[in-house]
Amino acid sequence: MSGKVKHRTAANTAEAATVTVNEKILKECHNLYTDADNGLVTIGESLGLKLLPPRKKINVMLMGNHSAGKSSFINWYVEEHVQRTGVAIETQGFSFVTSGRKRESLTGNATLHLYPHFKTLQEIEGVVDYLNTEISTSKQKKFSLVTFIDTPGLVDGDMKYPFDVNQSILWLGDLCDLIFVFFDPIGQALCKRTLNIVEQLNESHPERIRFYLSKADEAGHESDRQRVMMQIVQELCKRPGLNKTGFEMPTIYISNPSKPSRCVNQIEEVCKDIEKTINQTIQNTLNQLERDCEQISTLVDNTIRADNMARSHNFKAKLKGMGFSLFGFLLPVALIFTLLVASAPRHILNNLIGEDMAVAMVSFMVPITALWENVEDENQLAILAMVLVASGLCLIISRIINKSKPTLQRRSKKILIEKQEYVNSHVKAQKKKLYAEYLQQSVSEHDL
Repeated sequence: MSGKVKHRTAANTAEAATVTVNEKILKECHNLYTDADNGLVTIGESLGLKLLPPRKKINVMLMGNHSAGKSSFINWYVEEHVQRTGVAIETQGFSFVTSGRKRESLTGNATLHLYPHFKTLQEIEGVVDYLNTEISTSKQKKFSLVTFIDTPGLVDGDMKYPFDVNQSILWLGDLCDLIFVFFDPIGQALCKRTLNIVEQLNESHPERIRFYLSKADEAGHESDRQRVMMQIVQELCKRPGLNKTGFEMPTIYISNPSKPSRCVNQIEEVCKDIEKTINQTIQNTLNQLERDCEQISTLVDNTIRADNMARSHNFKAKLKGMGFSLFGFLLPVALIFTLLVASAPRHILNNLIGEDMAVAMVSFMVPITALWENVEDENQLAILAMVLVASGLCLIISRIINKSKPTLQRRSKKILIEKQEYVNSHVKAQKKKLYAEYLQQSVSEHDL
């Protein structure tokens, strides 16, 4: 039993040792967002802020005509035969190729569970049945940080797909970090369907698209290859959206030792593009982490400030309400008390409050009594009614003014402040540490 435990521990240690710095950074950033208790997503939700956790990998979509070498490129990059290849249309649906703990193949529903951010894709009729995922244990190149999306080979004519392939590719293009367009020199390199989709993708995401002349070693002599490239460029230039300066289309192919070729192979440029995008994604993720921390901290400050203002407003409203209520209550009481004192016999007052107090009270109320006696009898009831109406209005105004704004409970306020302190002290410190680890890969320590 102990031998098995030791073996498992050693395996876990070996697996942890293979995790690269970039993988570690993206994973820790993802955990800072998704932690059940103190994750930024949970904290954001409590403040009414919706935050999206960063992805642990970049998405690279490959598209082009059928037999353009998309699946072959994935197999070459992974250094494992995970995708079927051939002249026939082998990839009829969308195939996600990613790294994992064991070799596995997943169907459509399992794929959507693995990639919940792709669930909207199921709204396109029929596409779920043509989704699959290939999980490979390969650690070659930067594969542990990449998810390849292999798309169906595109052809013109009467070819019918079991789902809206154009709409599906356009939708996936919105979620991908890179879009590789492979042109096959001996196939249908100028497939109109491919060019139409590329033109539409270029309108929204021109910075993500890369063009490659695949299978360049099969194009014949150098002059033949140049002619094919000229034809492709001319066709692209006919489309205003794709006619741009600085156009590049490197020639790439999978080297075969038994078939040496003099053609320049720029396939390593593809790897550099992927690596550059990974580095950019890490920087963007760390920068977004800092922005989200600042946003949460600002929201907490604003929430506490708003709560303090609400409490101040409620206190002032309460004072004003009490003033109007008191005035509305005392006005009729004072008038009735005055009339009772004025009309009461002197000996009764003397017996109730004493002779000196009775004299003082009567002398104090002489002006009011004299004024009331000058009012005609038929108007006295009207004055009483007016006093009662004024009293009622004061009570209504008191009720309106005394409406309070909602405030935070002291416990909720304390929790908010604790979350803000956690974000400012722990999360920001983690972000600084991760940025230092990322920069240490390329910058000497004394420059940090």
